[in-house]
Amino acid sequence: MANREKNKKTLLELAKLSQNCCCADCGATDPDWASCTLGIFVCLNCSGTHRNLPSVSRIKSIRLDFWDDELVQFMKSNGNRAAKNFYEKFVPVFYYQPQPDDYVYEGMLWKKGKDNGQFLERKFVLSVHDFTLKYYKEDESKGPKATISVKDLNATFQPEKIGHAHGLQITYCVENHTRNLFVYHKNGQEIVNWFNAIRAIRLAYLKTAFPTASNEELIPWITRNYLKEGYMEKTGPLQREPFKKRWFILDSLDRKLLYFKTQLDAIELGVVFIGPENHGYSVRECVPKGTRGNKWKCGVIVETPDRQFVFMCEQERDQREWVEALKTIISKPMMPQDYTSKIITPLNQMC
Repeated sequence: MANREKNKKTLLELAKLSQNCCCADCGATDPDWASCTLGIFVCLNCSGTHRNLPSVSRIKSIRLDFWDDELVQFMKSNGNRAAKNFYEKFVPVFYYQPQPDDYVYEGMLWKKGKDNGQFLERKFVLSVHDFTLKYYKEDESKGPKATISVKDLNATFQPEKIGHAHGLQITYCVENHTRNLFVYHKNGQEIVNWFNAIRAIRLAYLKTAFPTASNEELIPWITRNYLKEGYMEKTGPLQREPFKKRWFILDSLDRKLLYFKTQLDAIELGVVFIGPENHGYSVRECVPKGTRGNKWKCGVIVETPDRQFVFMCEQERDQREWVEALKTIISKPMMPQDYTSKIITPLNQMC
């Protein structure tokens, strides 16, 4: 215990030195975090960026985490000035250095818990210098609860689904799965501001990723509404498994049919890639025979090169709408980026 306190005191003293007293990335004063692999001191916000680079930078709190003697000695031997002289030696002078206030937007939103229906107030921060959305729990000193890249971020107004007039669904990809955040704000103008801020940072990211693309080409990729959502029943790959009611989302931009246990689930259970007709994809209405457990009788069959999928709708109108929506995607030719979307988890391996 004495050695732990000694090392903590040493780190705090190192962080007060003139060469370390400002964040190595953005220059914010009094950094409370450090990269024990790079030997630098960083602020709370920049620590989230380093967490997205685990193979390069390992982040620890200089106040809360345990530091052994070897790591403390490493920090002594390096520090912000030495690291910047080494890592930024060949950075052009015209490159913009992030500033502490480089945020598109920040504020409080009510967020639904991942495993329960309770909405709790959380701080959200959109950062343009590293293209991330972060949110924090009550104790911000512990760093962000999640740091989300805006690379695959989408936002849609969902008042009916969330049960609040100012509800917003934020969707992104993590470890090859789709993750949903459901949030709202009591003030309608504020949730509109958040939606526009997300669109602004998405456009900034797209302009960086595709510098030669025009605004007209990028606008459809900023955010989009889903082509269709709703409940259907599904069965397994053998088509002898009992049907289960699931919430489906059809994303025309990514050519994906995702399903969730309920409409407010945080993570999808499975996904089907919807390719074009000339690649062996088709959809049609049907009345399946020999199925078990299905309460609904209006069937939809989706054919893929690998499998036939059977879904059941409650009403004929739902059946027609799903078939037409799926046909809309199947009729479109594949784009280069679609081949990346095709590398997904097979539905027949999911629940």
